[in-house]
Order: sequence, then C-alpha cells, then structure tokens
Amino acid sequence: MRPFRCFPRNIPQKRTDPVTRPKPKATPAKARQKKAPKVGRPSAYRPEFTEQARKMCMIGATDAELAEAFRVGLSTLSMWKLRIPEFRDALKAKAKADGKVTVSLYRRALGYSHPAVKIFADPKTGSEKVVEYVEHYPPDTTACIFWLKNRQKEQWRDRQEHTGQDGGPIEHAVKQVWTFGDQKVVF
Repeated sequence: MRPFRCFPRNIPQKRTDPVTRPKPKATPAKARQKKAPKVGRPSAYRPEFTEQARKMCMIGATDAELAEAFRVGLSTLSMWKLRIPEFRDALKAKAKADGKVTVSLYRRALGYSHPAVKIFADPKTGSEKVVEYVEHYPPDTTACIFWLKNRQKEQWRDRQEHTGQDGGPIEHAVKQVWTFGDQKVVF
C-alpha cells in the first residue's frame, strides 16, 4: 500500500534546509539582547542614603542601627553594600571613626597634655586677661586595663584557666571521714 500524500507528485515541495532559508538582518549586539523584565519589589534605596550613612558611621552607628534608620532589614543593608559602590564607600567611615577612638583611648591610657586658654575678667574694670597654659591629663587606669584586656587577652583577661598535670583536667580526690566516738576513720 502506498503512503497517503497531500500534494500531487508533480508539484515540487518547498525546501526548508538551512542553505535556502533567508538569513535574518544583522542587528547590533545590544539590540539583540533582550532585557529581562524587572521582577519584584522596587528597591527602597535612595541616593541621599549614601550621605546619611556616612554621617551616621562617623558618629559610631552599627549596621543594625543603619538598617533601623533606613527602615530596612540587615539583609537589605548587606545587599546595598554589595550592589551600590557609593553606599559601600560611605560605610568605610566606620573604620575612620574606630581609628579615632583607638587613638583617644591610647592617649587616655598613657596620659597626655595639650595647650589650653583660660580667660579671666576683672569685675571692676571689665577688662579680660587671656592666660595660656598646658593642661595635663594623668594616665587613666581604667583605659589601661581596657586596652590590655583587648590587646593581650591571654595575660590580662579576668578569668584564668587552670589545668592539671600535662595540661589535662584537675583531678579531685574525695575523702570521707567518719568519726566513732574519739576515733576518726578516713576512706
């Protein structure tokens, strides 16, 4: 039996091989790339957040405090740090602020002096006299302790660890004492 054909034999069928197929017109690479449609909620980030974050970091704000101020979660703040270079650079102000505190703590621990001015006014004549002097701050033991506990933890921490022989646990020997009248029995 012969297979059924839609077209009579004498009509040539169109060829669809790649050789005879018309080529599409050349288009620029950017035009060919289809942009994915934006999906999801728009970002809550606004450009003014960069300057606000920098100022907050200079006064010691943490990531949690920044997230609360911008009314976003910590994960959103972390995403902004990854995706927005200006915002990430603004948060580098934290390191500058930490450095200033470190220098101040160090100076306070050692004691320091600085020039100062005292102004005296004569109540009778109303004249003012400006006196320059050097003000001295003695070393602060609390600052010293804080510095050492953080820089040399093994030597200065409050809790000391004790070990037994060869670094092992401390062995406890429990003894029982019984008294029978005037006699003591130790087990």
